Amino acid sequence: MQWDAPPAPGESWCLHRRVLPQHTDHAGVMWHGAYIAWLEEARVEALAAAGLAYSMLSSEGFEMPVVHLAMDYRAPLVHGDQAEVRSLVRPRRGLRIPWHSWFIGPGEKVAAAALVELVFVDFSAGPGQRKVLRRLTPQAAKALDRLTAGPPGCSS
Repeated sequence: MQWDAPPAPGESWCLHRRVLPQHTDHAGVMWHGAYIAWLEEARVEALAAAGLAYSMLSSEGFEMPVVHLAMDYRAPLVHGDQAEVRSLVRPRRGLRIPWHSWFIGPGEKVAAAALVELVFVDFSAGPGQRKVLRRLTPQAAKALDRLTAGPPGCSS
């Protein structure tokens, strides 16, 4: 799978983390499932920074489930490493919202790259009445515009 080069610091939505014991396997290497949790955390934080708290979205009956995930592991992150998840949100492709993320470890080395695609789903009518939103709510559309533009001060 081909991946673009990661964006420079400040040109993407960023989440800073340290690899803790609970993120690692017995060898002290970050466990593959921990990357998925950090991707989720990065998305929730970026949404909040763009003005759409996920808790509010959920309380109104909307969710953003993952419909596609691809991950390329390149170099290990190990217990104690400082890491950064840099994410770019691309314009919607049909109903899908693509998020490209890079896990940057010590020395600016790319530890992993991921593509996550999400959709907006209306759950407000109950479990049997779920609908994928073709037209976003005004607040969701505004937040998605902010996300695709990048964080404040972003030059991309």
